[in-house]
Amino acid sequence: MRTFLLHISLLLTTINCLAVRPFITDDARVVGWRLGQLESWLRFDKHAWQNWNMIAYGPTKRWELAAGLVHGLEAPQTEHQGYTYAIPLLQAKFLIHEYKPNKAPGVAVVAGSFLPGGQGAFKAPGYGAFGYVAVTQCFGKDENVLIHGNIGVSHIQYTNVDHTVMTWGVGTQIRTVGGLHVLGEIFSGDPYVPGSGISYQAGFRHFVNNFVQLDLTVGQGISGQNKLPFWYGVGVRLVTDYFDKRHKRKNKSVN
Repeated sequence: MRTFLLHISLLLTTINCLAVRPFITDDARVVGWRLGQLESWLRFDKHAWQNWNMIAYGPTKRWELAAGLVHGLEAPQTEHQGYTYAIPLLQAKFLIHEYKPNKAPGVAVVAGSFLPGGQGAFKAPGYGAFGYVAVTQCFGKDENVLIHGNIGVSHIQYTNVDHTVMTWGVGTQIRTVGGLHVLGEIFSGDPYVPGSGISYQAGFRHFVNNFVQLDLTVGQGISGQNKLPFWYGVGVRLVTDYFDKRHKRKNKSVN
């Protein structure tokens, strides 16, 4: 899964937006050494149409560096109707231990920050930061069942106001037929959306191959001051080994 995932500010909790990831609960993995990744998602609810985009790169076997943005259109009845966007989200992920089938769980740590760039309601009202630990347990030689757990904190500061919340999430991915998987999760205090409360999300994920992944999800808030409305979304994850092949060609020509 996408690990991920764009940050939007506390202001966006008033229009109930989510992060770029198909699932909020992240997994303990990185994109891979010299691999590039693009995640792009469309998400719809009664408040807005949103397109989220995140690019990531693996400079080493254990590190993943990512940057993202969100843009879209708000519904006519909202306060900030019209086109809006927010940039940028900056995130780093470090893999402490890789998960393997029927072995000890994988562990990764994530830290990120967002800046108040953009226009309209999606623009963050201040500077923010977040961090969390991701744990993944794998069962079955073909990764038949994956269970993910996250715990962390998210903080935003603006106009002399500090807002810090604890975040957590538990999710699972279960293989059914071929590359088709069933997904489910419950989370609270999304690190990208402070104060979003407890919500659930479910859907399907299809791995076309090692480089293409498609997702279809629906979700809704369960509790919290800013309970999220029903939403649905579709997305794609694309991985490229262009940088790895380029590096190998360069080394071959030198030798």
